[in-house]
Amino acid sequence: MTEMVYGAVPERGGEPIVPKWWRTLDKWSMSCVLGLFVIGLLLGLASSPPLAARNGLEPFHYVQRQAMFGGLALIVMLLTSMMSPVMVRRLAVVGFLGAFVAVALLPFLGTDFGKGAMRWYSLGFASVQPSEFLKPGFIVAAAWMLAASQEINGPPGKLWSFSLCVAIVLMLAMQPDFGQACLVMFGWGVMYFVAGAPMVLLVGMAGLVVLGGTVAYSNSEHFARRIDGFLSPDLDPTTQLGYATNAIREGGLFGVGVGEGQVKWSLPDAHTDFIIAVAAEEYGLILVLVIISLYALIVTRSLFRLMRERDPFIRLAGTGLACIFGVQAMINMGVAVRLLPAKGMTLPFVSYGGSSLIAGGIALGMLLAFTRSRPQGEIADILRGRAR
Repeated sequence: MTEMVYGAVPERGGEPIVPKWWRTLDKWSMSCVLGLFVIGLLLGLASSPPLAARNGLEPFHYVQRQAMFGGLALIVMLLTSMMSPVMVRRLAVVGFLGAFVAVALLPFLGTDFGKGAMRWYSLGFASVQPSEFLKPGFIVAAAWMLAASQEINGPPGKLWSFSLCVAIVLMLAMQPDFGQACLVMFGWGVMYFVAGAPMVLLVGMAGLVVLGGTVAYSNSEHFARRIDGFLSPDLDPTTQLGYATNAIREGGLFGVGVGEGQVKWSLPDAHTDFIIAVAAEEYGLILVLVIISLYALIVTRSLFRLMRERDPFIRLAGTGLACIFGVQAMINMGVAVRLLPAKGMTLPFVSYGGSSLIAGGIALGMLLAFTRSRPQGEIADILRGRAR
């Protein structure tokens, strides 16, 4: 009866790794990820040639790099999804420590590439944005601490994870990168809520976010400029938001046609932050709805599978990863249609960007590893084990 209710899968002794991985994998979620990657390449073919021409590069330079980084991201995702939850946790903690140090050193060794935010390390042939790798590592490490705090005589994991969250948010805000800071705080808040946090505490955290936003608005010209642009009733048609909004309006239901869009010639970030505007203009609302459906399917399937999971660490880590993945996509698309202030955040697995693609592959590989079907055991056995 337990297996019928909780979807337990019996162990097969001596089963090879790959057949076992394929049998227990959420194939629908993996197919959606592959679909997003293919759509990203398709949109890259449309959006990146104008940028390549402006920079004196081959027409498909950025598409080739996206295919290379995306292929590497898919390999990393598949390898990570084959790992056990314990191995994923070890990988995440080590990666988190490395990314934490890298983010802390950005003010001294990083570069802003003229964009006003110190977020990258320049390697000459490429750049690395360590905050992209920090997110999945922090989510898994914080989930481990929160789960450990639920054990009898366990450590103060809630306090430790909260302290880490505050330290990361402050470092990201100093870059400034308020979008990633909000995403990290949101991921921690979701896991804390699932772990049983009282609503009063969550409301208090929301109040602190509002207070922090007010302070940032008063002290950061970069932040204030974006908020003022968002709140202004008049939208300047020569800004990125103006171009993106007009492109989405022109696209209509079926788009203006493949290769016929004009926004890619005006937007400097048409292949990254505003890729959804290219999709809406050339392919119309139909493709946008397909993209939204793929993200929604990944998140909802992951959360439903995690609802059957009895291991607190797996449940918390998987929930955090699924939620920040979905919310990042919502933020990117919300900015393009002017529902949110500009954040400088990529559309996962669709936008161009090596750090975003590879970090996304790691995060989704972890999520696929956590949502694999596994024997859950009788609940009485789990309670007896905790009692011992």
